[in-house]
Amino acid sequence: METTSSTPASVTPQWDVFPQKTLDSIDIAVLVLYFVFVLAVGLWSMWKTQRSTVKGYFLAGGQMVWWPVGASLFASNVGSGHFIGLAGSGAASGIAATAYEWNGMFCVLVLAWLFLPIYIAAGVTTMPEYLQKRFGGKRIQVFLAILYLFIYIFTKISVDMYAGALFIQQALHWDLYIAVVGLLAITAVYTVAGGLAAVIYTDALQTLIMLIGAVTLMVFSFVEVGGLGGLQTKYFDAIPSIRKENSSCGLPREDAFHIFRDPVNSDLPWPGVLVGMTIPSLWYWCTDQVIVQRSLAAKNLSHAKGGSLMTSYLKILPLFMMVMPGMISRVLFPDLVACADPEICRKICGNPSGCSDIAYPKLVIELLPVGLRGLMMSVMIAALMSSLTSIFNSASTIFTMDLWKQFRPRCSEWELMIIGRVFVLLLIVISILWIPLVQAGQGGQLFIYIQSISSYLQPPVAMVFILGCFWKRANEKGAFWGLVIGLLLGVIRLVLDFIYPEPQCGEQDLRPGVVRYMHYLYFSMVLAAISTLTVLVVSMLTEPPSEEMISRLTWFTRGDLPVKKDLAVSTSPDAAKGVSEAERPALQIDISNASENSSNDNKCATDTKRNSKLMKTFLWLCGMERRPENSENAAPTKPELPMASLEEKPLVKHVLNINLLITVCSGIFLWAYFA
Repeated sequence: METTSSTPASVTPQWDVFPQKTLDSIDIAVLVLYFVFVLAVGLWSMWKTQRSTVKGYFLAGGQMVWWPVGASLFASNVGSGHFIGLAGSGAASGIAATAYEWNGMFCVLVLAWLFLPIYIAAGVTTMPEYLQKRFGGKRIQVFLAILYLFIYIFTKISVDMYAGALFIQQALHWDLYIAVVGLLAITAVYTVAGGLAAVIYTDALQTLIMLIGAVTLMVFSFVEVGGLGGLQTKYFDAIPSIRKENSSCGLPREDAFHIFRDPVNSDLPWPGVLVGMTIPSLWYWCTDQVIVQRSLAAKNLSHAKGGSLMTSYLKILPLFMMVMPGMISRVLFPDLVACADPEICRKICGNPSGCSDIAYPKLVIELLPVGLRGLMMSVMIAALMSSLTSIFNSASTIFTMDLWKQFRPRCSEWELMIIGRVFVLLLIVISILWIPLVQAGQGGQLFIYIQSISSYLQPPVAMVFILGCFWKRANEKGAFWGLVIGLLLGVIRLVLDFIYPEPQCGEQDLRPGVVRYMHYLYFSMVLAAISTLTVLVVSMLTEPPSEEMISRLTWFTRGDLPVKKDLAVSTSPDAAKGVSEAERPALQIDISNASENSSNDNKCATDTKRNSKLMKTFLWLCGMERRPENSENAAPTKPELPMASLEEKPLVKHVLNINLLITVCSGIFLWAYFA
């Protein structure tokens, strides 16, 4: 292992990271059991919930209690990219990446206590729809819906596919296409048919499996390294045997055990961590469809708050469950995980700039005994599936409710149900098409950039939401130009990052100053400030928003009585025709339209039903069975649910607020202790 000049043939065996080619039969049995469980839960939840209405399919009927909501928030957030990425960051640079997780601890509470009451009062299904109600007009809604779909398809799906592929291909030695198509086929069964309820219940199971598996591996790895004390001493000795002398390449960072780092020269400067990181974090936890949709599915505000608290407690774990095991992996396998020579790194993992991404899979394969290895494989697949199903469901909600209804405003609920399901299938095809790109960029810097896309595109959206929710004077023109100018600046910086990649260790930095000295977290702060200023200035210079664009749509007006027009809409479908679309909550449009259309549809549907039992079974599987007419006609009263659900029982409210204090205090303690 001293020289790098030997022939490739002799080098290959030494640098084979995962020599064990096959799983034991016990491991395979555990994996099969896992898939059976997931499918069983998926099918059970399909059976249990009403999936043939817009609210039933996209918001799980608004009947979820706190624990599935909390588990689903956690599972949607923690994808396979988390296990690979956080452990990799831990191996490469220490615990600083934990800041992303602990930032989320507070932001998910901000969602439940500040943003959700506004969304519930507004009676919305999607985030672009909220902005459409708050500011009026169509352009912000369409613009944002397209932006969200872009972010989901190009960042979230691709990063999860990359991390999942890394695991399946390198650690399991499975054929990537067959494995991914198989996984997606299983997820498609319950995501397409069962809607959000099926996704939330299976997420709850995946969370349990992830916690059991990840905690097991954590215990094994801490035992191996001699506890936290052992890690703190041994980590600084984890230096690869081959590296350039007289350079810092391959050496552990001196500030590896600090979250707050130098504000100028470090990889995560502390002012950026405190402010610049919080802005994309607020976007993600408070305005991202994937997260908010789960909270809106809760029975009432108390259950949504309970779910957020559960997620917040669980967010303490990633440091001990993912980041530190990554660091332990570096201690145990310094030559592989911490390789510093570009040639050797290319032989180990195909990535000349470093192999820290293999830290977690390497631990799983090396440390765990037979049987538990199968469990950890299930954990990685659970992480991949839970985040993908969440994205599929939320993206199809946005496409159906925000884009399709723009093209066909009079469409029936039946049509919306079909479009929502077809769009999920389309996303599954897109995910499969990502595989060759993932393989081409395996190890390339492609996926590092994809993750930085978020800090360049999210701040303007976050600021528009914050101003819309908490400043009554914000209007459509201000919001639109704030979004456009912010996103233009973000795209310019993104393009500069692509043209001038970060130099490898030991190379000279020839990038222009704005890229070289302006850390992306600082850029996020600048971007948020410019977007905010634009919204403020343009809003003040143009006419104020009308009363109906403020009533029940901001923090200060969330308790307003519903406008009389809205009440007319919900009581009689006929009165609804006279009201402009902008004034009607989306769910009310669908449901009242559906009752008109379904009576006509029912006539032609009954004949085919008699003829074809196969068709009937197929429709039932998709949750598309026709309801009797009287149950359809009862539906228009449903949208009044959100008004009641802002009420909280005093005792429950006190318990939740005490827990809020405990979580915030423990979060502050952890930040201070590891700062």
